[in-house]
Amino acid sequence: MADVRPFCAIRPRADLVREFAALPYDVFDRKEARMFVREHPGSFLAIDRPETQFPEDQDMYAPEVYAKAHDLLWERVERGDLIKESSPAYYLYEQTWNGRTQTGIVACASIDDYRDGVVKKHENTRRDKEEDRVRHVDACDAQTGPIFLCFRRDGIIAQIVSSVKETEPVYDFTSHDSTKNRIWIIDKALDIQTLRERFTAMQAIYIADGHHRCASAVRVGQARREAAGVTGGLESDHFLSVLFPEDELAILDYNRVVRDLNGLDAGGFLDALAGAFIVEEADAPVSPERKGVFGMYLDGRWYRLFARPERISDDAVECLDVAYLQRELLAPVLGIDDPKTDTRIDFVGGVRGLAELERRCRTDMRVAFSMHPTSLQELFAVADAGRLMPPKSTWFEPKLLSGLFIHALR
Repeated sequence: MADVRPFCAIRPRADLVREFAALPYDVFDRKEARMFVREHPGSFLAIDRPETQFPEDQDMYAPEVYAKAHDLLWERVERGDLIKESSPAYYLYEQTWNGRTQTGIVACASIDDYRDGVVKKHENTRRDKEEDRVRHVDACDAQTGPIFLCFRRDGIIAQIVSSVKETEPVYDFTSHDSTKNRIWIIDKALDIQTLRERFTAMQAIYIADGHHRCASAVRVGQARREAAGVTGGLESDHFLSVLFPEDELAILDYNRVVRDLNGLDAGGFLDALAGAFIVEEADAPVSPERKGVFGMYLDGRWYRLFARPERISDDAVECLDVAYLQRELLAPVLGIDDPKTDTRIDFVGGVRGLAELERRCRTDMRVAFSMHPTSLQELFAVADAGRLMPPKSTWFEPKLLSGLFIHALR
């Protein structure tokens, strides 16, 4: 049973929404964040990355930095740039990018469901990355970046979504990443009741993206319960989420680039692949057309690698293409045993295209691998088994905007 509730959102005025809503804090490095905020001082990124309000040498994790995020947020509320709904509601959040549309339901999910495994994860989190968002949420007294969740398709929810989308949206704008965004409020009592009941009937919902934000929200909620000496009944018991049906989402490829050949020359490296792959030269860049096929770019040439059937596992994790590449090539041939910590490997989201792999191999890397995207069904299978995927297995696009909805914890 999934506890997915309506809430009283804080959201920007319609005339400010395009300039205010911003891509998530972690898609920018420090220099990019500072540059974007300089060009867009009214952007929510100034709150999400408050170190941009200090000199460049400022410790971005200092207490005064998080305090600045709090002040910037609530100053915008006080002067009316942000408005707070008076009654709990669900919201529809539609994104259209690259010819594809996905529509999610904005709501608050339960920290208890995360702890009890109803909200299922598929990757590990790093404590240091959690700590930053814990301090940000706690200082702001609000959750500002939604967790990207998905659920198995429900026909009744789909009917409600379709009906609501026949009305006028409260927002309709194109964000800086060229995504078209439309928002509706679901405030009819019957729709709210029905949605609550449909989510309650679900045995599981799944984290698609935002594992660190989710883990951080849960830590804040637990800490506030302990401070108050209660086991529930606080606003922080729930975290800001957008829930999408599985049939509207697409996972992009998450490709790999490696700095060197682990002491091998090109010929020796190709020979070393023969045990686990059938290797063919290709006359064009390779975007793998199916599972079990990999592209490889080496010394200005593209190759197509086919996984040998007898070496493919039927285990929920080991059957993934990213796991096969790690098990059969990255570790034994290139000596990359831990891709989370090895500085010789980097990861390139499919949104950047195959040309980015070629560029990296001309500059700072030696070999690149293009991947067939992990499927949602594979994600579900891993999460349902209580397992974790290898790092950098999935890339979702478009990203959810931050600041579009804010969940106050006061």
